[in-house]
Amino acid sequence: MYSLESGPQLRAARAMAGIDRQRLANAAGVAVQTVRRLEGLDRIRATTTTVESLQRALEAAGVEILPSGGVRPREQPAS
Repeated sequence: MYSLESGPQLRAARAMAGIDRQRLANAAGVAVQTVRRLEGLDRIRATTTTVESLQRALEAAGVEILPSGGVRPREQPAS
């Protein structure tokens, strides 16, 4: 599993998921101000728990975090 690394990556993942800051914050169990602050940073500086919570929420919303620092839609299993 790759980890969220930057504010732009967090913003892109949130946009790709089609969710606003409040919804992401609620899903991750963090304050909306935390999401806003982290999105404004070049490099994310937060506790491991916060980063993991945000990443789990984004993954649940259908976004995959890439090792290149990018994001993409999560592949859906073939039905």
